[in-house]
Amino acid sequence: MSLTAFFRENAKKPEKQKIIVSDRFRDEKGNPIPWEIQAISENEDSKIKSDCTVKTIFKGRQTSKFNNQKYMNKLIAACVVYPDLKSAELQKNYGVTSDDELLKAMLLSGEHANLQQVVSEINKFDIDQTETTKDEIKNS
Repeated sequence: MSLTAFFRENAKKPEKQKIIVSDRFRDEKGNPIPWEIQAISENEDSKIKSDCTVKTIFKGRQTSKFNNQKYMNKLIAACVVYPDLKSAELQKNYGVTSDDELLKAMLLSGEHANLQQVVSEINKFDIDQTETTKDEIKNS
């Protein structure tokens, strides 16, 4: 069996998804504006995790504390392609200075939770791939 199927150029690229995050944001015709969401790589995810981990020394021992809420906010922001959450104009309008803070300012709690669910799905966090794969291998 050839390994070329695993080469970067042969790997299927994850597709971006358009979803209605909130019906409160509407175009000039009154239609809800879809947001565009994309998956991120493990390298990008690792950087976000690192940014959300604080290392401290307590009684001579190094400890790490992971801020899960900060991680989820940064992960969601990294996955949003449109609207451009890094837009200084948009951030200024909401009185914030970062993409993850902008999301929290823009969205209602339930909207944020729904977006979090979609981000988890597009990044394959919520799929039990192991059981599916075991079944596929058995049946082939």
